[in-house]
Amino acid sequence: MTPRTNEFSQPIGEELPHYCPRKRPKRVTLEGTHCRVEPLVAGHIGQLVSAFGSELQGPLWTYLPVGPFASEEELRELLTGLTESQDPLHFAIVDKHSGLAVGTFALMRHSPHNGVVEMGWVMYSPALQRTIAATEAQFLVMEYVFDQLGYRRYEWKCDSLNAPSRRAAERLGFAYEGTFRQAVVYKGRNRDTAWFSIIDGEWPALKRAFSAWLDPNNFEGGRQLKSLPEANRKVRQS
Repeated sequence: MTPRTNEFSQPIGEELPHYCPRKRPKRVTLEGTHCRVEPLVAGHIGQLVSAFGSELQGPLWTYLPVGPFASEEELRELLTGLTESQDPLHFAIVDKHSGLAVGTFALMRHSPHNGVVEMGWVMYSPALQRTIAATEAQFLVMEYVFDQLGYRRYEWKCDSLNAPSRRAAERLGFAYEGTFRQAVVYKGRNRDTAWFSIIDGEWPALKRAFSAWLDPNNFEGGRQLKSLPEANRKVRQS
């Protein structure tokens, strides 16, 4: 498509005559079939400490800005501080079968004027990893960001060496946009940051793919029949 030009014959971006700033993310509760996403509060902390108990010194923390932890009390102190944060705005992921909080993540770098927000601080305990609830939790937040808040862009960023996070982003439908070299210093080392995003024009098809993947008919004995990327490809081809 040929870009618009201004009175000086310079190419300029698409006009947004009806656009207005969006609202900031709030402490909302999002209900799913397998999980509930709710604002992180003090009542979740004991459950989360138990869920992460075997991972205090594990590989989970390699690419996060926090951890590993010398003790459960150290993790408890971190989580207590996260309950007070406004940006990042932290949420607990509660498994609806056990009723326990088994992970957290956050909406961060809020930019309501631009309609942009980022998913980050993804901390999934062993009880949540590779479960239907783990994917559903991400879907619930995407629904909130695009359908309720009306945001234009949803971001995912990670250490470029963090292969599991990169695979997760791509599986969830984020498009890789490039790598910012020497973007961050953390834990005394360099981080080249890989950028991914979903934009609002891509969301309707991706939402249908999530709905198809989460359909109970897509599972047999707890195992998926079609993967989420397969569902996404099928929706885009239809």
